[in-house]
Amino acid sequence: MRKIEINNNNYELIRDYKNGFELEAIIDKVSETDYFDNYDYIFGDWSYGKLRLKGLYDKNNPNCNNNNCFNKIDDYIKKYCAYECRYFIIKKK
Repeated sequence: MRKIEINNNNYELIRDYKNGFELEAIIDKVSETDYFDNYDYIFGDWSYGKLRLKGLYDKNNPNCNNNNCFNKIDDYIKKYCAYECRYFIIKKK
């Protein structure tokens, strides 16, 4: 697994579908904010050439709810992402 550092947080690339992981694009999008720092996972997908990000929690995290639970990522991809889009998932270490 690939190790990544973003905003002084360490992540591990756990899924890279169709080469959706582009470190520079992620850093550009995340580096100006600490919004994603508390999430256990960051999911990113590409829509119309633009990177969209979503923070997700592990099911054991007290902040986890039905809308941000990592266990429901496959449902999220089917419902909210373009068919066969490029995407990635990174997990906080």
